[in-house]
Amino acid sequence: MIRHGLLGLLMAFALPLQAQDLIFSPGILANDITNISVAGESVWVGPYMNVSHDGGETWLVADIDSLRGFANSVYSLEVKGQQIWGGLGGNYVRSGADGQTQLVHEVRGLVRSSDGGNTWSYLSHLPPTDSDPVSTGLIDTPDDTLITYGSLELSTLPITVSALSPPWDISFDPVNETVWVAGQLAGIRRSTDFGLTWERIVLPPDTTKYLAPELGYDFPFTVQPVGIAPDQFRGLNFQAFAVLVDHTGTIWAGTAGGLNRSVDGGIRWHHYTTEDGLLGNWIISIEEQPRGTQPPAIWATNWLGNGRNERFGVSVTRDSGFSFETALQGERCYDFGFDGPRVYIACDRGLYRSTDDGYTFLLENDFVDHRDPSRSIRPGAAVYAVEVAGNAVWVGSDDGLFKSLDHGKSWQIYRTAVPLDPDNLSPIIPSEQVPRVSAYAYPNPFSPSSDRLTRLRFDLSNPEAITIRVFDFGMNLVREIFFSGGTAGANEVAWDGTDEGGVRLANGTYFYAIRSREDTFWGKILIID
Repeated sequence: MIRHGLLGLLMAFALPLQAQDLIFSPGILANDITNISVAGESVWVGPYMNVSHDGGETWLVADIDSLRGFANSVYSLEVKGQQIWGGLGGNYVRSGADGQTQLVHEVRGLVRSSDGGNTWSYLSHLPPTDSDPVSTGLIDTPDDTLITYGSLELSTLPITVSALSPPWDISFDPVNETVWVAGQLAGIRRSTDFGLTWERIVLPPDTTKYLAPELGYDFPFTVQPVGIAPDQFRGLNFQAFAVLVDHTGTIWAGTAGGLNRSVDGGIRWHHYTTEDGLLGNWIISIEEQPRGTQPPAIWATNWLGNGRNERFGVSVTRDSGFSFETALQGERCYDFGFDGPRVYIACDRGLYRSTDDGYTFLLENDFVDHRDPSRSIRPGAAVYAVEVAGNAVWVGSDDGLFKSLDHGKSWQIYRTAVPLDPDNLSPIIPSEQVPRVSAYAYPNPFSPSSDRLTRLRFDLSNPEAITIRVFDFGMNLVREIFFSGGTAGANEVAWDGTDEGGVRLANGTYFYAIRSREDTFWGKILIID
């Protein structure tokens, strides 16, 4: 891909948003927290670009047009000082001829702030729409059938649609002012002009251990076996899911076909697979553990790729890729956080903690709010993200955001706090989706097998005990819950979707009545399993 510098095109490609400031948010705007990034004492969380500068006491939200109404969400997040990058994506359900359905993720562009979140620019993922045949977007034009690699020209299959090319990861290199994006079928893309133009990076084929342009090659640089016999297809390592520029300037790329390392800005690559000590060849996350004057330890999640004898778990290299150690075999993991010799790993089963540089681990999956023991994580919830900011460990799950100030021994829990009687909603929240109600349940509809719990939220004027009664559609009482810990203000009570005998209720509509001394709040829940 050829980069060019037509000023008019570049200025049209980056559109400044009308919204200027971070604005008040009633709390985090979603309980499914898949991205956390920190800068100093500030913590940013996805999927809707919330930030807290005071340890979670108050929250702000970036007033970004692309996120209004929850039309898109943040798939990747990178904060480096005043530079903030967010990769936007969305998804839809696609049905096949065989009746099977597939959830398809797609790229929706990037957002960027260079002043700590006060002002933002939207960067389109689309190539230019004028007559210029050169692509500068995160996806290609149909004419991008050749890619230059050194003095070589390789044939390539252009990625011309947004589907299956979401920005799964972003890494910003402040030294070289370069941003890197891992975009699944779109591969690894790099921009040296703050996202105005992009170039596609050539990675080694699956069976190639070292790639350098002076060695001479003639392989199709394609992520799909179009016109290629399946047994000869070697393009899994072109499908990118993770990217990291560590503090030494080394670039690491994680793909469906292994882990890749470049020390010259993405020209020459070393390629590592299970043959080199990884547990699995599908790499979805890469993070560095600083170690002073020593090379950083590079940690990578290992998922099952397309090879034999692959296993879930994590791998770490402490010597720049010369050797690998493994941990947590059989665990499906997503993210890493570090605090000196303390290593935190976010996984399906919970948060793994180590105090000895990752040689031994303890599992934490029983998060309880030390301020209110009635608030806890639902059983079976997955942990997706972890970051360390100062003396705080932040953990994102599919059941809220957690913070620890004592290295994971005790926790505070943050969940969505949309008001019951909203007067001053953040503009990002679609008001038609937040009616004035006396109580609500979330999630709703509710799937007992996957969600495990639904929470009933209501306000009390005074501290008191309350009774919750659940009725089926025929108004037959199926469950009664006594809650003695009611406090003045907002309260939540969890229900697991079972009746008095502990039997899971059938799909359908159920009504609940929350009774206090002064009021009775009514609502309904739809159970779908």
